[in-house]
Amino acid sequence: MDKLSKIKKLNAHLISEMPDLKIGAIPDDLISQRKLLRALMNVRPPMPLDENFLKLQDEILTAEKLERGVVKLSEIPDVETNIKIWQGDITRLEVDAIVNAANSALLGCFVPLHGCIDNAIHSAAGLQLRDACNKISNGNEPTGAAKITPAFNLPCKFVIHTVGPIIYGEKPTTAEENLLASCYESCLKLATEKNLKSIAFCCISTGEFHFPNKRAAEIAIATVKNFLADNNLCVVFNVFKNIDAEIYRELLC
Repeated sequence: MDKLSKIKKLNAHLISEMPDLKIGAIPDDLISQRKLLRALMNVRPPMPLDENFLKLQDEILTAEKLERGVVKLSEIPDVETNIKIWQGDITRLEVDAIVNAANSALLGCFVPLHGCIDNAIHSAAGLQLRDACNKISNGNEPTGAAKITPAFNLPCKFVIHTVGPIIYGEKPTTAEENLLASCYESCLKLATEKNLKSIAFCCISTGEFHFPNKRAAEIAIATVKNFLADNNLCVVFNVFKNIDAEIYRELLC
């Protein structure tokens, strides 16, 4: 069965699970069908997972993981002892854990094809990740805390989920800055409790949650350095946007 046939079969299964969805005519080409698959995965609520579906899904996601290319920790140079900067797609990193900037429901992004990191991580990991999150979520996770799940089809071993503060004013308050620091600290503590040796952070609360990029980076770096003073853990600051890459390099290099 070729890739398009597999994707069509997966789409048909998801549509049968969600009969109330209104889906118009979808072009028959591979790109359109693949976008539909991601969109359907994004909106599917937690429910029992079919083993045959998962087998096909995992075949697709594993092949795409290899196509994107896996980035090993050893390939990323240190900028300081146990601190690295890497610009790119966090779902490519082969580290012990990557950090997901989650929403308070902890179930992933339900907006079809949304560009947030929560959507990207869940889409690359597979539907098992939403199921695992559903099992550990209380439905309204506190800001600044962290929880861990397996990573499923990602090259990392685990995903650590943390809910960052949402900024509504012109600049963050001291309380909001402390909550962002707590996100980093909670993830670091959880990683060491699980005996992990490496962790990759996204830029928590920037973007959709409107935390100013430079101030967020300053808090992230200060919290990580303070933690590393007494703990042995390799930390990767994963940046996606050029603005964040420039900020982290200015602050660390």
